[in-house]
Amino acid sequence: MTSTNTPANAAATHRVLFGAVAVGWVIADQLSKSWAVSSLSNQTIDVLWTLRFQLAVNYGASFSLGAGFGAWIGLLALVFVGVLVWKGSSVRSRLGAVALGMIVGGALGNVLDRAFRGDAGFFHGGVIDFIDFQWWPVFNVADIGVVCGAVLLVISTLRDPRENDSTIVDGRSEAEMQPETQSDNASSTQIESN
Repeated sequence: MTSTNTPANAAATHRVLFGAVAVGWVIADQLSKSWAVSSLSNQTIDVLWTLRFQLAVNYGASFSLGAGFGAWIGLLALVFVGVLVWKGSSVRSRLGAVALGMIVGGALGNVLDRAFRGDAGFFHGGVIDFIDFQWWPVFNVADIGVVCGAVLLVISTLRDPRENDSTIVDGRSEAEMQPETQSDNASSTQIESN
């Protein structure tokens, strides 16, 4: 039985996967932040060892640096998301699609906070953080998506290109089905005879 996964079908599948992961990550992030705002405004929940849930609002960038530049940080993040969405349309592997989806979903989750979680107007809000290890800056589900997605993106770019999703026929990739040229045959014969 022959199963064919054409490059066009693979690309469409990767775009759908990318979009689904991004949307899912934004939803998970926003739901967790809504829970944190409603449940942690007057309490801290100790979870395990040093992990606790404690509400914090970050008006700056990572590690609360750049307080006062929240609107600019949000606009810059929005441009970054736009570039990633554009790049996401040409992702070549499932791992790359998941990685970009996590990064875009996480970035959008924090941009939504900056855009809508403030009393001073559009893009003057702070990012809701609530995951606190007490020995690391407080963070949120969006931050997990950005960091873990970046790690996965690096891994996906370091993988052998033949491992990327390409046309698969009878369990063999497109590269494996390419006929050898005579020069390849001749050079391999020379190597074997030496």
